Formats: sequence, structure tokens, C-alpha cells
Amino acid sequence: METSKTMEEPDVGILCYISQLPGFRGILKQRYADFIVNEVDTDGNVVQLTCLEPPPQMVEETKECEVKVSDEKMSESKSYEAEIELFRSLAGDSDAEKLESLISQVDSRTGSEDSASHIVLSPDSDKAHRTAVHNFFKQNFKFLVTDTTDGPDASSKCIRVRLDSGGHKNNGRNSKKRKERGEKPFDSRGSSNWPEHLGKFLRFHLYKENKDTQEALGIIGKMLGIQSKSFGFAGTKDKRAVSTQRVTVFKQQASRLAALNDRLIGIKVGNFCHVKEGLLLGKLLGNRFTVTLRGVIADSEDTIKAAADSLGQHGFINYFGLQRFGTGSVPTHLIGAALLRGEWKTAVSMILDPREGERDVIRNAREYYKESNDIEGTLRQLPRHLVAERAVLQCLKKCPGDYLQALKAIPRTLRMMYVHGYQSYLWNHAASERVQKYGFDQVFPGDLVYYKGDDTEKETVGVNSECNDDNSDDTYDCSHLDETSGTDRPESKNTLVKVVTAEDMSTGNYTVDDVVLPMPGSRVIFPTNEIAKVYHDLAKKDAINLTESVHSVKEFSITSMTGSYRRVFQKPLDFEWELLAYNDSNKPLAETDLDKISKTRSTNIIKQEEQGQGDEDKDLSDCKKQPVSSRNSIGLSTDTNEDSEREVGSEQVFSSNRQETQMALKLSLTLPASCYATMAIRELLKTSTSVAYHKTLNQ
Repeated sequence: METSKTMEEPDVGILCYISQLPGFRGILKQRYADFIVNEVDTDGNVVQLTCLEPPPQMVEETKECEVKVSDEKMSESKSYEAEIELFRSLAGDSDAEKLESLISQVDSRTGSEDSASHIVLSPDSDKAHRTAVHNFFKQNFKFLVTDTTDGPDASSKCIRVRLDSGGHKNNGRNSKKRKERGEKPFDSRGSSNWPEHLGKFLRFHLYKENKDTQEALGIIGKMLGIQSKSFGFAGTKDKRAVSTQRVTVFKQQASRLAALNDRLIGIKVGNFCHVKEGLLLGKLLGNRFTVTLRGVIADSEDTIKAAADSLGQHGFINYFGLQRFGTGSVPTHLIGAALLRGEWKTAVSMILDPREGERDVIRNAREYYKESNDIEGTLRQLPRHLVAERAVLQCLKKCPGDYLQALKAIPRTLRMMYVHGYQSYLWNHAASERVQKYGFDQVFPGDLVYYKGDDTEKETVGVNSECNDDNSDDTYDCSHLDETSGTDRPESKNTLVKVVTAEDMSTGNYTVDDVVLPMPGSRVIFPTNEIAKVYHDLAKKDAINLTESVHSVKEFSITSMTGSYRRVFQKPLDFEWELLAYNDSNKPLAETDLDKISKTRSTNIIKQEEQGQGDEDKDLSDCKKQPVSSRNSIGLSTDTNEDSEREVGSEQVFSSNRQETQMALKLSLTLPASCYATMAIRELLKTSTSVAYHKTLNQ
């Protein structure tokens, strides 16, 4: 496949449909609020934002924490004259005066943790001396932490000193405790005097509009003064959407997070509670989608009804959607193929080279590097969200020509996405072949199925289902993800698969819903019918052997990955749909969680005014009183005069933009983690889900 053109569905094996019914026209994601995603937790509850304030009892409990920290800091307030003089002999007069000023600020603080400033010491090109300074602070100023920032020129660095938000007793970022704990999804910062009866993690619901999960948590982390990795979550959500999901953070007070709501744009936090454990990737059942397709044109309503009924009854082919393969003109699976072949330099070039369809600032930076090889200059131009590109360049700056090391500098799960993309590419093609050869209504001998344990077949293999590499313990770069859970983290239990036999065919133990196909790896078996050939033939065409590795780099070797299984067919759960008429393309056609909260607040205020009561806060802070909306709760008319002005992070469209009456199809469905809602919509419309195609419908 050429790398210069925009990727289309057939390029990644998305070829077939289940039903032969005609499709119809509909625009996907005309507005980001047309795509609403609510996480479904491990107990099957749909995660919704229903309140923005912490419950009163939680505020009282965490006050105890604040008092303890305050008392500790007061009791440890002392003169540091001797230590400052020692520091003067180590770092000089200028830096000693900066330190003295910082300590006086800390001692005189009366407000929040953020009210004490930080200092940046003089530029220092001597690494050994910088190490001595770091160690000095660890030994003499336990309530301060240090880190290193870039200096005014390439040869020097500066040490930054600030108050440790964990209190005086905290041992700093690089403490032994942190090393023992490993890279868990939280860090050591947070109150060191946490009340024993409270769970050490604050869990909250994160609501976001038109932002990916990492971006939203990065903003919140910056405002709280904590790192993004302090947060735990079960999966990333689509960027061009409105989504609500659970997040945990280590030892933070709900009141601090709730106070951010007034300053956050396109983000809200709420539904706070304390829990004992942080969230890990994969700890969810799936996602609930509310998708509005605008500009629907069909032969008749019967066409739409027949398509929707078929989707509910037969489901869709459980393809990995286009987003699995990246949004650029260089698909992730092609980079993955280069890695599996051990072509490190080629892979680096594919990541860094100019590509079609990117913004001018990115294209110019890529072209500048290609022409000049000037790494420093390129890094200055390259936007920070291009994580892989920046990591590669920074490594090449230190180790010129070491392309393998440069690839390993990319955050682990981002670099694993390339190989996973290749596995997904093979899987999609195999799924298409399975549908073309055997249809979608019955199992065939040689198919793989999840083993039900109701016969005596011994030919079974246990592998974690619906997942990829066992070591996938981080999150992918969100810009490449769609509305999946954002992870293929292993389930805790092993799932057995078996090959369907003629005997199984006669007993009818297995249905087509049980059929799975492997994501290639060392611990999977392949179907024993013709479908297995697709995997090996496609891989051979790419000069890849699925049973032998040509290099010894384990993480880029398919034989070092365990592999997994994925259902070929998926039915939507709790599937509902309705047709709506509208004549204002800017008018929201589905309520978000925030819309429901705003409506409840308005209702409460009106009630209180009628009753002459001013006790507004009491009603609004009690989360239990916030109603969870019933399904299909909004009736939409075509004669409203409201203009659409969304409260948070909206497109900010103010004109009423009257048009003739149009039709919209609103769908509500729940899918398991790592299933793509776009693939369900594709089955309905019988048209491409590519962004480029749906942009043409908007014109």
C-alpha cells in the first residue's frame, strides 16, 4: 500500500458487511456533541456526571487532613540559617539568597499549597555539581523537592526548587519508596497525613468535550501541581466526542478538584468518593454510546427501520476501526511491519518524514528536518503533542545513528501501538475472509470458538481474550484512538478456545457468536480451515514470518508476544434508535451529562424562588438528589427559537442558521471494551467511516 494517500477502510481489511440491505446517507460527528460516550464500569453501571460538588461529609473528613498537615508544618517551622550558610558555600551568594527568600515565603504562608513560589538556581553545566545540589536538598530540606530544567544554552541546566506538596516528611520524587513501588499510575505527592479511615485514592467522574483523556488530565494535573501519571483510568475515550469516565488520583482532596470547575474549559469533574485502589487500564466492561447521525436521507423510513433491526438482530463485524491505524497518511501498521522486519532506520523515517494532510506547522517542521538534519531546530518547531517524533529526535541528538535506541525512547505503549496495528491489520483481513467464505449465520469445522466446557474436547489453549501483549500496562497516544476503551489490557482470567469439529456441528453446542480469530502471537492457535492461510500469506507479502523472528528485540517480535483472541461478530447491547426532525444544524439533538446538570440546577433555583428559600447549596451538593436521565428523555420539536450556545468547550455557534427540515437518526447502544461504535454505524449506513468522507457530506 502506498503511504502517500489517505488511508481507506479496504486498505486495512475492512471489506464486508453482514446484511445485504441498502444503506442510507447520514453524517457522523457533524458536531462533536453528536457523539456521546459514557463508560460502563465493571459492575455494569453507566458512568455519568451528576454533581459537581463533593458531598458535605467528604469535606468534613478531609478537613481533618488539612488540620494535621498545617499543624505539622507549624511544628517543624524552624530557623534554617546554618543550612543556608552551608548552601552558600556550595552554590554561591546569589542562589543562597534565592533559597532564603523561598523559605521565608514557606514560613509565612497562610493560603493554599500553591501560594508559595519556586526558585530556579543559576545555570550549571557541571553534572556532578548539580547532583551534589540535589543531594544537599534531600538531606537538609525534606520539605522541598528539586528537579532539572533546560538552561539558557544547550550545555547548561538549571535546578528548580519548590515546596513538596506532600509535606516536610516526604522524601521527594526519587525516594526509595517510589522506586520500590515502580511506575504505578500515581506518584508520591499528596498529603502525608491522610486520615487512616479514608481510601487513599480520590475517584471522580471526568466529563470532557472535544479533548482526549490525556490532554484533559494534563490540564487538571498542571492546575493541581501534580504529574499526569498520578491519575489512573480504565481507558481513553475518543477526542471528537463528549465523554464521561472514571478517574482516580492519589491522596487528593475533593474540594481542591471541585474548585477547578470554574476555571476548566471543556472539562468538568464531579461525583467524588474515596476508594482504596486506583483505576488500572482495562477495568471496565465497555462504553455506552449515544450517536446522532445528521442529514439522514433514505428511500423511506422502512429502509432505516430494516437496517436498524438487522443491526440489533445480527450485529456487525467486529473490525478494528480506522482509528486503530492512526489518523495520518502513514498508517501505524506499516511502521509495525518495518519493526517486525527489524528495519529500524526505515521505521524512524516513517515516523519523522513529511506526510500528507497535516497542519502547516507540523509539515514545515518535518520538511525542515528532512532537509537540514538540525535536531535542535526541529524540536523548537515541533508541537509538543507529537510525542513519538519528539522522543525519537531527542534520543538521536544524544545517540546519533542509533535508530533502535531512538525507537525505544518512544513511550512503551505508544511504540507498541505500531506492532499492535499490524496484528489488527492481519485480523481485519482474516475476519473479512471468514465472512466471504463462510457467511455470518453458522459455525464451520476448523473455526475457533470460546470453549464452553460442555464437551470433552482436549484441544484447547488458554490465552487472555480480547487483548494484545500481556505487558501492555500503559495507555496509547490518545490521538490515535477512537471510541474503544483505549486498551487491550488482559483480563484476569484465561479464556479457553477450541477448534470446532464435525461432532460439534452435529450437537449444535456452538453458534456463530462464539467464533473468534487470533491476534497473532506465540501462544495462540490458528483456525484449521482456510482462514489461517490469510494471516501467513499477508505476512509473507510483507516479508514477515509469524512463527520465526529475524531479530532479537523482543518487544518488536511477534513471536515474543503472547497474542490473543477477538470475537468476529458483535451485537450491540441495549440497542435503541429514534428518528428526529430538526431544522437548525447547530441545535444539539441529544443531552449531555452537563446539559442534565444545568437543567436540574435551573429547576432547583426556580423551586427555591417559588418557595422563598435560599438553601440552594444544600440541594446542589447532594449528589444523590441529582436524577439520572431515563433513556429517550428528550422530545425535539422543529419550531424552537433557541440558539445553540453550549456552556463548556463548544463550537460556540451563535447564529440560528435556519434551514429546511432535516432528519437525524439517534442511536443508543452499549459495546464491550475495545469494540468500535463506528463499525456498528458502518453496518447501518453501508458507507465509509473515514473522516475525509464525512467531511465531504458536510459541504
